[in-house]
Amino acid sequence: QVQLVESGGGLVQPGGSLRLSCAASGTISRISVMGWYRQAPGKERELVADIYSSGSTDYAGSVKGRFTISRDNAKNTVYLQMNSLKPEDTAVYYCRVDTINWKVYTYWGQGTQVTVSS
Repeated sequence: QVQLVESGGGLVQPGGSLRLSCAASGTISRISVMGWYRQAPGKERELVADIYSSGSTDYAGSVKGRFTISRDNAKNTVYLQMNSLKPEDTAVYYCRVDTINWKVYTYWGQGTQVTVSS
């Protein structure tokens, strides 16, 4: 089993910055992709950004140029640096990790609230 612990959410004013962290622990085989998703009230969960073991990344169009995803493979940790935050970025942010051990296993964090408001 793999456990994910997220941290770094909170309340920030528009234009501010936050950094989210997600650390994976437990019985970890090979981690393939690590990512961040978000879900705003009344909306479906959506991909924010992900990063593969190769280092390649994907970003939602709405966050390109403002958010940066990175990972520390030695620590099994993924980060999301969020700059120039907007009220529409307000959501619960979830970490997702896929591991490979003959097949793909997907794990989700418990979620961390990000609120952008003046």
